[in-house]
Amino acid sequence: MGALWIAHVKVTDEESYMKYAKLAGVAIADHGGQFVARGGRYVQLEGNDRPRNVVAKFPTLEDAVACYNSPAYQEALSFAKGASERDLMVVETSD
Repeated sequence: MGALWIAHVKVTDEESYMKYAKLAGVAIADHGGQFVARGGRYVQLEGNDRPRNVVAKFPTLEDAVACYNSPAYQEALSFAKGASERDLMVVETSD
């Protein structure tokens, strides 16, 4: 089964966050991830509003978690910490 990596983000430091986004995109691709949505228009219907929403599809849940734990992604994440407020989850798809 595939998996979706879903991030809800409020960027507080645009310059640092763009460094994160560049490096994270490479790490995600290296683990078989493909972006489905990346900061596009959205409608907040319930819960906390975070103006940047990102969804990436991975071959498996394990691939998505391995990406998160990889040295390349952790390097990218060092730019996001302190530059954003984030919620991140991985959910297995039903396909």
